[in-house]
Amino acid sequence: MLYTNKETQSKRKLILSMNVTQDGYLSGPNCELDWHFNAWTTEMAECLADELNKADTILFGRITFNAMSAYWSNKGVDLSSPIEDRAFAQMINSYTKLVFSKTLTHSTWNNSIMINDDPAVYIRKLKEQKGSPIMIYGSAQLVWYLIDNKLIDEFQLWVHPIKLGRGKLLFKSVSPHFLELVNTKEFRNGVVLFYYRFKQLV
Repeated sequence: MLYTNKETQSKRKLILSMNVTQDGYLSGPNCELDWHFNAWTTEMAECLADELNKADTILFGRITFNAMSAYWSNKGVDLSSPIEDRAFAQMINSYTKLVFSKTLTHSTWNNSIMINDDPAVYIRKLKEQKGSPIMIYGSAQLVWYLIDNKLIDEFQLWVHPIKLGRGKLLFKSVSPHFLELVNTKEFRNGVVLFYYRFKQLV
């Protein structure tokens, strides 16, 4: 069923940022992401930082949180890291990070809060508050749940010029034909960032 987010237009916006292949996969069948990591460039990193700068809160599932915590928690002070990595790390380390998990109870990554509540209930209340947009990176299981519950307002899809043929699809229960394209940004390596929202009912 096509749904509208008209009722949430005046509320805090939830934005998904996800790398996907041309045929709609967010990872290979065994969670392979080499096609994404190998294609990442300084140009893309600068754009990602610009988008994150508009937000103040990040949502994670457990697996993505653990991976990003291990990578980013010390990047801000690692002078051997590229300058764009350090800039992104300083932002992400300072932001509120909400982690939806039934097993994690704490983390050493600063400003991280473990949430054991139903994500849909918690996020609906979060979106009622005043504030900047909320970002979500990766976190496939959480994303699928949020799509099913009509809670994502904007999709920033980094589409890579590659087809996997099999793996984990981003859209499992909702047709991507229900998305409305609002903007695009092309990168020199062939990746295109598509900005989508769900179509509005007339």
